[in-house]
Amino acid sequence: MTSDTSRPYYPYRNSIGDFFLNSEQTTLLPGTLDLLILRSLVAGEKHGLGISRRIQQITGGTFIVKPGSLFPALHRMEEQGWVSAFWGDSENNRRAKYYRLTKAGLKQLEVEKKRWSQISCAIAQALEAS
Repeated sequence: MTSDTSRPYYPYRNSIGDFFLNSEQTTLLPGTLDLLILRSLVAGEKHGLGISRRIQQITGGTFIVKPGSLFPALHRMEEQGWVSAFWGDSENNRRAKYYRLTKAGLKQLEVEKKRWSQISCAIAQALEAS
């Protein structure tokens, strides 16, 4: 059980940290953040803030990823070889770490997309069941 009584407790779901849905913090299924980060990098390399902004853009403002979730995920994804990183100058001439999708990351994106397609179809089917 959780000490936070304002939100229901779902033992089958793991929190991914500071990830917000419609201005309320929420708990999402594992892999959600990875999928969104990988998808945000398809259009090209971005620094952390650019990734967060792109996720917010491609989800119509539904998801807002905070640094406390984003940067540990990017570090883990870099270790897994899904993204590569390099230092460069941001649009305001500050030094920033940029991330780009690797071939392994592109393959992982396809795996994640297939997995989420299966999950969303199963959930839709369950919601329509009588």
